[in-house]
Amino acid sequence: MIKKKELKRPANLSSEEQEKMVQDLKVQELQWYKEKTRFKKYRRVRLSRSLGGDIFVAIILIAFGMFSAYPLIYTVCNSLKGLDEIFVFPPRLFPRNITFRNFVDLFNLIGNTQIPISRYFVNTLTITVFGTAGHVLLSSLCAYPLSKHKFPGRHLINQLIVYSLMFSAAVTAIPSYMIISWLGLIDSQLAIIIPAFGFTLGIFLMRQFMNTIPDELLEAAKIDGANEYQIFFMIVMPLVKPAWLTLIILLFQSLWGTDGGAYLFTENLKPLTYALSQIVAGGVARTGTAAAVTVIMLIVPITVFIINQSKMLETMAHSGLK
Repeated sequence: MIKKKELKRPANLSSEEQEKMVQDLKVQELQWYKEKTRFKKYRRVRLSRSLGGDIFVAIILIAFGMFSAYPLIYTVCNSLKGLDEIFVFPPRLFPRNITFRNFVDLFNLIGNTQIPISRYFVNTLTITVFGTAGHVLLSSLCAYPLSKHKFPGRHLINQLIVYSLMFSAAVTAIPSYMIISWLGLIDSQLAIIIPAFGFTLGIFLMRQFMNTIPDELLEAAKIDGANEYQIFFMIVMPLVKPAWLTLIILLFQSLWGTDGGAYLFTENLKPLTYALSQIVAGGVARTGTAAAVTVIMLIVPITVFIINQSKMLETMAHSGLK
């Protein structure tokens, strides 16, 4: 194997001699590369599993996939059944007589409400869009200095963010309500939008993903004259696109399914989930309508997830979450 030698370029060489020396170095490098890799093309690629092992793994994955998709398939099938089939025991997965009566009844009930369904939809859209956009922006702005700047108390703040992930929403419900009440935001859509800005999982995900960005890249941008805002919006944010797409999925699903809880009392401010839950609260007779409501509410979050699922998996791989 030919080893590359360190050559010192004499100062008195002409341009032709220097060019010839460069060409000689390139030839030596090419010969060294060929010597190193000449046996690799004859090496036989060995599979880690046999054909039977691949089939076995495929069967296992298909079985778990069907097990995971069963609740969704069951809900969709229930929305296409009549009441006589819904209460059959033992229950059947697929309907024998497909009917869209449940969806027709749902839209008839929606049309008879005092407040137009479009108002509920606009409320949900407002809460979801502003809450998601605000959280993505603020969590990114918070994660950037925590990841790429050194200042006193940075490690303490990072530890507090990690510790906050241990508390569920039920534990923080009373303190959250007290803070919102002190701010005078009760019975306002801001009572749901502003708490969404403080979703600490988003800060954790963004910080973990920003840790993978080389510091040399940011230093090179500073040498070229870029300020902090240009570095953040033109370099960092495009590189962490999988992370903020994941945040959009997580927070969008959470805010899309909110019913206002104890924060919204005025009927004109209620979101779509509350209106649909009230429609199907008519007892056993509206079981099929309830299934239709569930299918309608799942369409948008599932669509958003399918579009961005590859980015979400990439983010989980970088952050270490499962």
